[in-house]
Amino acid sequence: MSKPQQLLTKYNPKLAKNEKYGWKSFGLHLAPYKLGGKNLCPNASKGCAAACLNSAGQGIYKRVQESRIKKTKMFHENREEFLRNLYKEINTKVTTAAKTGAKVSFRLNLTSDIAWESIKLDGKNFMEHFPTVQFYDYTKNLKRILNSLTGKFPKNYHLTFSRSETNEDACKIAMGCGANIAVVFNKKLPKTWMGKKIIDATLHDLRFLDPKNTIAGLVALGKARKDMSGFVVEP
Repeated sequence: MSKPQQLLTKYNPKLAKNEKYGWKSFGLHLAPYKLGGKNLCPNASKGCAAACLNSAGQGIYKRVQESRIKKTKMFHENREEFLRNLYKEINTKVTTAAKTGAKVSFRLNLTSDIAWESIKLDGKNFMEHFPTVQFYDYTKNLKRILNSLTGKFPKNYHLTFSRSETNEDACKIAMGCGANIAVVFNKKLPKTWMGKKIIDATLHDLRFLDPKNTIAGLVALGKARKDMSGFVVEP
């Protein structure tokens, strides 16, 4: 299996929506859960794994899935080369954006839940390498969320906690500490969830712009529409 030629995804419809709000956003698609040999989503529930957007959009194509698996194997088997290539790609995007004055952001966990704040290249994580660049992700790791809220996190790395059918207690803890929660609803968005205002998170993916103490409401897509686990919430 040959190495992937490019790590950052060429096009993602969700990230493309960000351009309407003045941001160019780039992301990294890896093989989620255990599809790449090792579990990159250690806190994923059965419902989350079954409804994963890995197979949505371009993900329906075999070549796309093969590319994601190649990237994942490279991440596991040749970490330094992977990180150096990723650094070069991020640096190129940042340099190009600087020339045009465009705002740029990166989401490195499009289909994974890696603790990028702990992944180091030459002693620094990517947020430290690019301190003026905005990074963001969704996570089901409560410890990461709490660290992000208590000053133990890069200031340019924003996390939104993702609700599943098994972590509502963790959601309550996260909300109590001031975290925003992403919740997937069936067909339409209600106005509130657990007493918190819901914003329409389908308009863009710029979660770091969301008001604090709100719920990022998403609508079930693809396999999630057939969810019976409780991962998708009935409004």
